[in-house]
Amino acid sequence: MKFLFAWRYFKSEKSVNAINIISWISVLAIAVVVAALVIIFSVFNGFEDLVKGLYTDFYADVSIAPATGKMLTLTKAQLTQLRNTKGIIAVSLAVEEKALLVNGENQSIVTVKGVDQSQNLVSNILGHLLRGRYSLGTSDKPNIVVGVGIENAVGVDVEKTIYPITLYMPNRNATAKLGTIDGMNSFAVYPTGTFMIQEDFDNKYVFTNLEFVKYMLDMKPDEYSFCEVRLDSTMNQKQLLQNVQSLLGNQYKLKTRYQQNQSLYTAMQIEKWVIYGVTCLILMVAAFNIIGALTMLVLEKQKDISVLKAMGATDATIQQIFLFEGLLLSIAGGGGGITIATIVCVLQIKYHLIALSGGTFLIDYYPVKLQLSDYILVCITVLVIAVLAAWVPARKAAKEVLSLKS
Repeated sequence: MKFLFAWRYFKSEKSVNAINIISWISVLAIAVVVAALVIIFSVFNGFEDLVKGLYTDFYADVSIAPATGKMLTLTKAQLTQLRNTKGIIAVSLAVEEKALLVNGENQSIVTVKGVDQSQNLVSNILGHLLRGRYSLGTSDKPNIVVGVGIENAVGVDVEKTIYPITLYMPNRNATAKLGTIDGMNSFAVYPTGTFMIQEDFDNKYVFTNLEFVKYMLDMKPDEYSFCEVRLDSTMNQKQLLQNVQSLLGNQYKLKTRYQQNQSLYTAMQIEKWVIYGVTCLILMVAAFNIIGALTMLVLEKQKDISVLKAMGATDATIQQIFLFEGLLLSIAGGGGGITIATIVCVLQIKYHLIALSGGTFLIDYYPVKLQLSDYILVCITVLVIAVLAAWVPARKAAKEVLSLKS
C-alpha cells in the first residue's frame, strides 16, 4: 500500500510544474552519474585485464629466489625433485644482471636475462615477438632478443644487421672499479629478434641464453638468480606453494605472480576505489535534487497527508511513503543510467567505436569489460544515497501537524 501511494505520487502530474521539472532533473542527474560510473569501471576493468595479461605473459606463476642474498643455489637433485613434484608443469632457470649494450656511438643500460630452453613454457615472450626470430644462440655464439625500446635506443635493425654489437657485463673477478672498462667483460652478440610487451619491459630487458650469461659472470654450475615455475591451474595453488616450500626449505623464498608485482596490483585497486569515491561525491551532489523534489512534493501533498493521518496512518507510514518516493526517483535514474552504460559498453566491445589516440599502444581502442560486481556496487550505492537524501523530507512530512480545515 505504501509503495502504491509512492508510485501514484511519482507518475501523477503535480499542480506546480516546477516539481515535475526538479523530479526529472534529479532522475536525469542520477542517470548520467550512474552511466558514467559503470562506463568508467568497465573501461578500468578492460585496462586492468590488459595490463595483467601482459604481466602474466612476462612473469611466471611462481618465482623462487634466495631468502637472503642475490645468488640462488639449486643442485641437480633439487631440480629433479622440483620437476617431479605433482602440479608443476615446467621449471626454468634464469640469471639477471645489469649490462651495457653498445652499437657504435649508441649505447643503453639494459637488464640481461639469461634463460634456458624451458623459458617459453613458463612465460609467453615468444608470443610478443615483433620482428626477427627468437634465437638466443649458444655460450660461444650468443644471440640476443631485445625490447623494442632498446632496439631504438641502440639503433639496431634485427632484420637487416649483419654485424654484432658489444655487450658489457660486470667482471666479478676484476680488481678495477665496476664503472670502468677494466671492470667489465665484453662480448660480441648478434641481435636476432625484437619483442614488444609493455613499456617497462621493452625499455629494460634483453634475452639471451643462460650459459652465456653464467660464463660472463663466472658463476658456478649450481648458481642462478632465480627459478621460474609454471603451476597446473586446475590444482590448489596454495597447497602447491606449500608443497614446494616444504621441498626446498626456508632458505628459499617463493613469490606468486601477484607478489612479484604487488605494487602494481595494489595501485590499480587504489585507483579504482579513488574513482569510485569521487563519483560517489558527484552522485551525492546529484541527490540534492531528490531532497528538493521531495520537499516540494511534501508541501503540495499536505492535504493528502492530513487525510491519511485522519484515516489512521502513523508517522512511520507517512515517512515510508516518501522514502519509497525517493527510491522510485533513484531507481528510475539508476536503471536508466545502467541501461545507457550497458548499451555503450556493448557497442564498444563489439564495434570499437571510441579509439585511443596515439600509435604506441598494443590496441587502438578503449578496452571494456563488464562485471556483475560493478553493477551490484553501483545499485547499492545509488539506493543508499537515495535513502539518505529522502530521509530529511520524509521525516519532515511525518512530523508535520496538519489540519483538514481550510
